[in-house]
Amino acid sequence: MAERFDVVIVGAGFAGLYMLHRLRGLGLSARVFEQGDNVGGTWYWNRYPGARCDAESLAYSFSFSPELEQQWQWTERYATQPEILQYAEHVAERFDLYRDIRFQQRVVSATYDEADNSWLVTTAQGETAVAQFCIMATGCLSVPQLPDIKGIDNFQGARYQASMWPPEGVDFSGCTVGVIGTGSSGIQAIPVIAERAEHLYVFQRTPNFSVPAVNGALDDGWVEQFKVNYRQHRHYHKHGLSSGFGDLEIEPRERTPAAESAADMSAQEVAAILDPYWQRGGAFFLSAFADSLIEPRSNAKIADYVRGKIREIVQDPQTAEDLCPTDHPIGSKRICVDTGYYAAYNRSNVSLINVRRTPIEEVTATGIRLSDRNIDLDTLVLATGFDAMTGALLNMDIRGRGGVRLADKWHSGPRAYLGINMHGFPNLFTVTGPGSPSVLSNMLVSIEQHVDWMVGCIEHMRSHGRQRVEAELQAEDHWVAHVNEIANATLFPQGGSWYLGANVSGKPRVFMPYAAGVGAYRDICEDVVRDNYRGFVFS
Repeated sequence: MAERFDVVIVGAGFAGLYMLHRLRGLGLSARVFEQGDNVGGTWYWNRYPGARCDAESLAYSFSFSPELEQQWQWTERYATQPEILQYAEHVAERFDLYRDIRFQQRVVSATYDEADNSWLVTTAQGETAVAQFCIMATGCLSVPQLPDIKGIDNFQGARYQASMWPPEGVDFSGCTVGVIGTGSSGIQAIPVIAERAEHLYVFQRTPNFSVPAVNGALDDGWVEQFKVNYRQHRHYHKHGLSSGFGDLEIEPRERTPAAESAADMSAQEVAAILDPYWQRGGAFFLSAFADSLIEPRSNAKIADYVRGKIREIVQDPQTAEDLCPTDHPIGSKRICVDTGYYAAYNRSNVSLINVRRTPIEEVTATGIRLSDRNIDLDTLVLATGFDAMTGALLNMDIRGRGGVRLADKWHSGPRAYLGINMHGFPNLFTVTGPGSPSVLSNMLVSIEQHVDWMVGCIEHMRSHGRQRVEAELQAEDHWVAHVNEIANATLFPQGGSWYLGANVSGKPRVFMPYAAGVGAYRDICEDVVRDNYRGFVFS
């Protein structure tokens, strides 16, 4: 017989951990199912060489505990995967969360029982749990996407996927290595692999824009001063910055754009504004101009600047041109933050293969056959991204009222109110789901906001004797229309990115995240609560 809890949580990444902690504070019982054998979510699975966060460590961390943020010491401006995983483990231990988590349990179904007002959650390993509430903390980047290349399973050498990297690591010494994919994972991994491999071939279909991280060790004295103002920094991350990313100022302040627009500026004027951002490093680069993701002419000037930097760094002219993106506005795909990516192509043991010019015809037992030659490989690394935002949810058989499948409700694209709940699926919440800022933001900021909102909703229900909550269909429709309206006012839809599901064959092309920013979104969510949870029906 299935154990009964107040809440079942799917996933033990940062969202699942914080949700469990908050529910404990309400005195509610909870069970967490996690398919890995430890906490950490994406930071458990993504152990590839060079893996690190593109948000600054001091911002990409929990804010709910002032004691935790004061005591934990980050070592680098951008933390590596091992350090972030250690942080997740520390949080789980510090707040005694492990005892309610069941590891190596992959959830395959969640079914709503209308008569009992409960969710039955079942794992592939045969465990079950029943609860009034079901929280999907499955992460936005948790389902790896294999490339659609003929013969991908034919390769007889060592094959690795960036998002499912072996915990023992990989030794590339003396190996001829091929990397397919130049998104964020590939851009981080390529310079590190290049230092170790005998020869590295990078198979690139679409180049991406990347800016330097300018990473480095954190100075203890600087961090001590920063932490004096940590609470105020956190406020700006949540309210004053559209993305929720960090800052590098001892004194907290709202960051304001350096200029309104680059549209009518000369290249020299644009460079004068962008140079300090490039030298400082990080994803704040795009905040130099207020209209960088709205005005095409301004965006084009910024893109020209970055292409100029690529040509300055990469010595071979043809390689430099192949690395220059020309098919999408800068920032319409998630801009990458790198350490030595472009310079890696100056190494004699690194070759860039432009597969638009010489397409991959087939993966063979010994390597890759291009249209004009064969390349033999010892090792093949797939850095081809994820079925983002909806993949984990649709991989489960989730059924709401009347047995309606979430896959059927979302057959033309995801539909949710505030990215939190779907009509027809009572008491089911999605943390950083489609229709929320999620992947356009600092995920820790968005996770905390979502979890706090959901816990507040559950607390409201308990204090008012309500047993069920569900989004109104009209509210859901209006929110989906609003998300699309905001996206269409930007250059994001022109990116052809995983934000739209464009990297997955057959996936509906719908812009999934909410593009107005974490501050604006937080204000809307708080206004919904003040208006007696406008758009939700309680019973």
